[in-house]
Amino acid sequence: MNPKILIPVDDSPTSQKTIEAVIAQKERFPKQLSLLHVVNDQLAYRMIPDFQVEMVKQNAGKAGRLHLEKIAKQLIEAGFEVDLRLEFGSPRRVIPQVANDEGFQLLVIGRHAGGGEIRDVLFGSVANFVLHNVKCPVLLF
Repeated sequence: MNPKILIPVDDSPTSQKTIEAVIAQKERFPKQLSLLHVVNDQLAYRMIPDFQVEMVKQNAGKAGRLHLEKIAKQLIEAGFEVDLRLEFGSPRRVIPQVANDEGFQLLVIGRHAGGGEIRDVLFGSVANFVLHNVKCPVLLF
């Protein structure tokens, strides 16, 4: 039985390095992976007039889908089968919710370089928050 593995991704260099590390170590992973991209809609829409919010959300969703497809292509070329998932909300809230509610057995996430421990303690990082709020083991790159 292969474990269910969730890999949250965004458009950061850290996320790309995480995918590259998974591909480099593909013999250690099952062939089936799930990618999750969360369009953060918590702060971005405050300064947008109400009549344009839906259009902005649609465009953000399209961009998120294109990004997921780009990453999936890399993984498929490396021999993986990929399930794509696009959600809207706060990544800090959505990632643990998906991982916990859907019984994932491993979460693979990258940690942004340069933040430092003090910043993480004061403000927190998504990876740090997820690490402490999922039920499954976390592989942190």
